[in-house]
Amino acid sequence: MSPNKQTTILIVDDTPENIKILTALLKNDYKTKIATNGIDALNIANIYPMPDLILLDIMMPNMDGYEVCRRLKANPQTCDIPVIYITAKTSITDEEKGFEAGAVDYIFKPISPPILLARVKTHMQLQQSKALLKNENQSLHGSLQEQKQHKETLEDIAMIAMGALAESRDPETGNHIFRTQYYVKALALQLKDHPNFAHYLDDAMIGLLFKTAPLHDIGKVGIPDDILLKPGRLTTEEFEVMKKHPLFGYTALQRAMDQSNKKELFLEVACEIAYGHHEKWDGSGYPQALAGNDIPIPARLMALADVFDALISERVYKPAFDFDTTDKLILEGRGTHFDPDIVDAYCAIKHDFLAIYNEYRE
Repeated sequence: MSPNKQTTILIVDDTPENIKILTALLKNDYKTKIATNGIDALNIANIYPMPDLILLDIMMPNMDGYEVCRRLKANPQTCDIPVIYITAKTSITDEEKGFEAGAVDYIFKPISPPILLARVKTHMQLQQSKALLKNENQSLHGSLQEQKQHKETLEDIAMIAMGALAESRDPETGNHIFRTQYYVKALALQLKDHPNFAHYLDDAMIGLLFKTAPLHDIGKVGIPDDILLKPGRLTTEEFEVMKKHPLFGYTALQRAMDQSNKKELFLEVACEIAYGHHEKWDGSGYPQALAGNDIPIPARLMALADVFDALISERVYKPAFDFDTTDKLILEGRGTHFDPDIVDAYCAIKHDFLAIYNEYRE
């Protein structure tokens, strides 16, 4: 959804200067409403036209942002309004508390205008896709084939929006989400008739893998900017925080599954990819230290695709490796980092990987 004057954003902050800054940044694209305390915020959120999104300060007198968010989510009238915290509280404990209260994102002070506008736009796109899916589920009629096509289209919209949300947190990755989609699809097609994978990799599943692969790093929305965007290697403590992003992704997707009226296979596959793509074949990965065939197939495929792309691409903490070096490191991970069968499949199509990288390189 493009920014438009019909979209209303409620700004909740007890500091006039912060309200002035946020209003100035948003006024060209959105309508804004203002509340300077939690009680007013709850009242305004229930007044028609209700806000489409709420930017909520945490540290306010009488009722803090956590409590405001909890009350919004407990009210059927306001529970679907996405809440983004605007705060100087950057500890991982504070973030976990905020997500538990029902927020969808954090933006840290001092505010970066491009990050603020990108996050707001992305959450509006995601909100639109959710509304479309809800409306279609309630009103769609016609043949089963028409219903299937509509459902798949809306799933695609949701996947793209959520993938864009992850990318907006880590803009350096750029086309990474597209490249990994095609790497995973290429591996799956190569393994389709393999005796260890044929039971799982039919055409429908390969389509789901391609669709859900962009969500592998969705959990990075829960990682503080000073760690996620750090121009250099992370400290041991910072890396422990970064290692929580698979759990954050799994938790967010699992919440979506819990709210669905029926089992959604595409969400199950997305959960497996987000939660397991940093597991290693020998059990030395994270966050669950799974080993061997206990690692779901989607996660095993994404593990190789993700590492290949990280190696061959430039990152803030490393230069891009050439293809021969990248290939050598992938082969060295056979049976330790990666499923041996998946490495063998990669060896058969490694030049397809290089072609994908070149086609979608930055």
